[in-house]
Parts: sequence; C-alpha cells; structure tokens
Amino acid sequence: MKTKEIETDGLNSGSAGLTFSDIPQGTLVIGLTGVWTTETSQPPLEDVESRVSAVPSATKVIFDTRSLTDWDSSFLTFLLGVREICERKGIAVETDGLPEGARRLLKLALAVPERVGAKKGAGKEPIMSRIGGSTLKFVAGLGEVMDFLGDAGVSVVRLLMGRATLRWSDILLFLQESGSQALPIVSLISLLVGLILAFVGAIQLQTFGAQIYVADLVGIAMVRVMGAIMTGIIMAGRTGAAYAAQLGTMQVNEEIDAMKTLGVTPMEFLVLPRMLALTVMMPLLCIYSDIMGILGGMIVGVAMLDLNPIVYLNQTKAALNLTNVWIGLFHGAVFGVLVALSGCLRGMQCERSASAVGYAATSAVVTGIVSIIVATAIITIVCNVLGF
Repeated sequence: MKTKEIETDGLNSGSAGLTFSDIPQGTLVIGLTGVWTTETSQPPLEDVESRVSAVPSATKVIFDTRSLTDWDSSFLTFLLGVREICERKGIAVETDGLPEGARRLLKLALAVPERVGAKKGAGKEPIMSRIGGSTLKFVAGLGEVMDFLGDAGVSVVRLLMGRATLRWSDILLFLQESGSQALPIVSLISLLVGLILAFVGAIQLQTFGAQIYVADLVGIAMVRVMGAIMTGIIMAGRTGAAYAAQLGTMQVNEEIDAMKTLGVTPMEFLVLPRMLALTVMMPLLCIYSDIMGILGGMIVGVAMLDLNPIVYLNQTKAALNLTNVWIGLFHGAVFGVLVALSGCLRGMQCERSASAVGYAATSAVVTGIVSIIVATAIITIVCNVLGF
C-alpha cells in the first residue's frame, strides 16, 4: 500500500515537482512530476536527503515518473545527485521506473568511473602562496642560468686549452647559416633603418639649412650602435629561435640524453660551435649593416635633399672615426654571444613535448632581445664614463 508523505508543486503548474511515499519492506518511492528542464525551477537535493534521513529503515529507492511530462539534462543531473546521496547512506537505487532515455543516459554517465583529482579545486590559491611559488620558480630558473653560463665558460676554457670535443665542420655549417644566409634580411632592415634616420634628421636639419649633416647623423648612429642593435634583433628572431628549436627538438627526441650516456658533452658538442659561429659572424654582419644603413641615408640625401653622392660620402667619412667603428664591432660581438647563449639556454631547458619546442623558441627571442637592450645600456654608460 502506497502512502503519500510529501508533495511539492509542479504537477499542474508546468514546473518540476517532487513527491515521497514509502511502502513496506523499506522501499522509498520518489515521485517526479511536471517539467524537469533547465528552464524550470527544480526542487533542491536537500529535500531528498532530508527525506531519506527521516526513513532510517529504507533500503531501496525507486522512482515514479508517470506524471513526468518533459525532461532534459538537468533531470539526469538530479538523478545523479539522488544516487550519490543513496550511496552515502548504503541505499540501493532501482531505475526501472525512469524513462528509457534517462536510464540509458544514466548508464552511460556511470560507465566510466570518475578520475581522482578531476574535479576543479575549491577556491583560488592565496596571493602569498602565489608570490612564494613565483619566487621559488624565479630562484630555480636563476640557478639554471648560472649553471649554464658556468658550463659555457668551462667549455670556452677547454677550447682555448685545445681539449674541447667539437667538430669544426659544425662550426663551418653554423657560420654559413648565421652569415651569408642572413644577408637578405639584414640588407632590407638596415637599408630601411638608414632611410628612416635620414628622413627624421632631414626634417629637422632642413629648418636650419644644415641638411648636409644628415650624413653625420646616419653614419655615426649606424656605425656606433644602430647597425649592431638591428643586426642583433634580427639574429635573435632568426638564428636564436632556430638554435632553441633545434636543441629543443633534440630534447624531445632524447638525443641529448643519449649523448650524455655516450660520454659526449652537449655543451661542447652543441652549444660551443653555435656560440663561436655567431660571435664571429655578428661583427661582420654589423659592418655590412652599417654600409647598408649609410646607403639608405645617402638615398634620402640625394633624392630628398639634393646632395651630391660624393659630398655625402666625404661628409660621412669625416664624421666617423675608429672609436665609433670599434664600439660598433664590440657591440656586435657581445650581441652574438648573448643571442647564441639565449637560444641554446632555452633549447636545453625545453621540456619533452612539441608545444614546449615552440615555447622555447619564443622564449629564446624574448631573452635575446632583452639581453641586447640591457647590454646596450650598460655599454653606452661605460663608454660615456670612459669618455669614448
């Protein structure tokens, strides 16, 4: 004999409703009435839990859906909640009274057990915890950088002592990749930088009738620092990223681990040739960049300011001195070391996944450019203090 205990709204109003009845032998009947969709308000699960707790003799729960008119995924969510409550209290759940579609979806939802830790963690991480974690990560990264620089220094010392194990054919290959193959992009960028400098200077100098000094402006700027900076940035985006991708791919393929197992030092075999090649080629590329920048400035001087090309070149020659040239070459050599170390460092730090290789290449470019800017500021201050 069925006895109705509780009845909520929903039977006639078109919203979801819930009824409870119990029959002998410890069976609790949960009646589901009305419309159970995401657009209608539904009874809370607390009603089910309180009713189940009020019947300690209940050993089984069954469903009565004869008055159920419509349902969707929210109905299934409610059923899962009821099942969880009954499991906690050791009560069996019988689903024969549910619609056929709901039974199949419920079976499908319970086919794969929930993975441990799959649920989203509750609450946000405290700010002090995040600051502490970031600090520890920064210190650990700084330690890796210092270890890498130390190993690179030891490799250079071993090379000077003639004890380094590297293949000179690799150096020739890297010289070609970072030298002649980079000429087209260096030519374009340097020519445009010279044009821009000349345009900016011409507008101001024409006001005073001193347009001939455009040659001084472009020549000194390109030879002293701009040629080296532009070349360094180009090589950071081109060669530094390539170094990081090459070494990162070797990390993914465990080739570097294999080299260590065979007793081959990756620092000498992989990093040192790249660093030597870029350190040698960067000053040469800087000279080439200076020439292209001066050529760009001369184009503006001749076309816009009606200067004679010979006069322009003589004015450039008079403005430059060896101090400017050597400072520019020093910039180039330093930038070559920084770009090579940045690319190789990020490549050696690469994790073992394809996405990590892309991240390593991006990080190498950022590290290289930031290093170039910082080094430029330091060299400029030192030159100013020394009176150069």
